[in-house]
Amino acid sequence: MNLENKKAICIMSGGMDSTLGAYMVKKMGYEVIALHFNYGQRTQQKELLCFEKICDDLGVLKRYVLDLDFFEQIGASALIDKSIEVPTKGVEEGVPVTYVPFRNGIFLSISGALAEKEGAKIISIGVVEEDSSGYPDCRESFINSIEQSINLGTKEETKIQIYMPLVHLKKSQIVQHALELQVPLEHTWSCYKDEEMACGVCDSCRLRLNGFNLAGVKDPIEYQ
Repeated sequence: MNLENKKAICIMSGGMDSTLGAYMVKKMGYEVIALHFNYGQRTQQKELLCFEKICDDLGVLKRYVLDLDFFEQIGASALIDKSIEVPTKGVEEGVPVTYVPFRNGIFLSISGALAEKEGAKIISIGVVEEDSSGYPDCRESFINSIEQSINLGTKEETKIQIYMPLVHLKKSQIVQHALELQVPLEHTWSCYKDEEMACGVCDSCRLRLNGFNLAGVKDPIEYQ
């Protein structure tokens, strides 16, 4: 496979996990085609700013920013419905109210269309199964089923692989890998609640901070 045909659609939220995935894809020799979704999330502007900074650092030439306003009509998540409070008392068992119904399924379906258009070989997504917030659409079995469906629903020559290198990693391992690849973690954002300074108490902040703590390094972003 020559580099001319070695393209990857990288779903990039501006967070640590999807950013590391994109850096891993670049190291593998793929041309990164960056894809970001605005879906009415609380930290939408901050995530978009982080996405652009990360793309600049990666030298990404082709970037897609898609607005999915219909997520706000679906609601049913604290990330997009401001009448639902973001939990701040610690990670609990089960599916939390920050879960956005079928978000990754929708993201991957759109990514499949884009991959077919661009002639991309892989779609990169930064899902984490073992050390996540209990989201059902982050499970490896689900991602594998979506990959099969994308290939059933596209041209025979398309043959897309969904690349999920972090799915079985802990957050501390993700931090360590990111440092090894010199990922600009100061440009990533994980907080569910705030855009100016990370809250430090939502599930996502807690998982991130714990990952840095276990890795024995300081998180470069500011917390309240």
